[in-house]
Amino acid sequence: MPQGKTFYDVLGVQKNASDQEIKKAFRKLAQKYHPDAGGDEAKFKEISEAYDTLSDPKKRKEYDQMLMFGGIPGAGGGGYTYTGGAGAGGWSDIFSSIFNGDGAFGSDWASGFGGMGGAAGGARAASRPRKGSDLSLSVDVSAEDAFRGVTHKVTYRIPSTGEQQTITVSVPAGAVDGGKLRYKRRGEYGVNGGERGDLVVTTNVAEHPLFKRKGADVTMELPISMYEAALGCSVEVPTPGGATVRLKVPAGTQSGKTFRFKEMGAPDVKHRGRTGALLVKVAVQVPTGLSGDEKTALEKLRDADRRDYRAEVNRYRAKV
Repeated sequence: MPQGKTFYDVLGVQKNASDQEIKKAFRKLAQKYHPDAGGDEAKFKEISEAYDTLSDPKKRKEYDQMLMFGGIPGAGGGGYTYTGGAGAGGWSDIFSSIFNGDGAFGSDWASGFGGMGGAAGGARAASRPRKGSDLSLSVDVSAEDAFRGVTHKVTYRIPSTGEQQTITVSVPAGAVDGGKLRYKRRGEYGVNGGERGDLVVTTNVAEHPLFKRKGADVTMELPISMYEAALGCSVEVPTPGGATVRLKVPAGTQSGKTFRFKEMGAPDVKHRGRTGALLVKVAVQVPTGLSGDEKTALEKLRDADRRDYRAEVNRYRAKV
């Protein structure tokens, strides 16, 4: 630092500047001179050293006393030196916040950096209104109730007071496993007049024996016999809403073929008024435990069949 220049001069503030004025001045200069932003590294080191001293009440008092007796700490190698530290968080955290647009020290800067700002800053932070913390709980929901929606009365405890509170949780139609419902100002009480936190309710949806979920879309597997697959058939299929739809399976349908029924799935909780699709996947079943007559009949059908079911396999095998 140039001879005769004080830390107050470096930050561009008066000697009687408040903690807030010092912090504001430092933030403005740090944005301008930080090396990561293309600034002057030497200048940045200088303002950091000044702020490291003036932001600490004890260091600032000692610094002012030395100024009173004619000394200029920091000039010519004496006094405090910049070591790159700013308490527990480190300077990198401060400047990361600055460049992300969050401010130099966030909402609770004094506690976030090892008490920087001293007792006065700590006292102000302690007296500020603070929002209460969020509370969380979970509710178990059957698969059927998740499709149509349901309400649950839930009682929970407020940790700070021990009191029991009850709330009616409205699980929406189309609820998914792991979904979250947020109830404003039903959580922990705030401090110094701060508002209450929220209550976050997670829905634990049980598995359905037939239907599986893919968001608002619902999938199911429909077994059909090999005869039905070969000849074609018509099957009544249940839907999550309790109705039935008729599925016409064409002759020659292969196992794994999926049929789609629009708006027959679950309500879409992300898009009010929309409903997902019902996806029916055919699973062709081969009969077991054949009787003698069945076996004979199938053998005759097999022997009369001249189709080449493995043509592609045989073509590849011929090349090898």
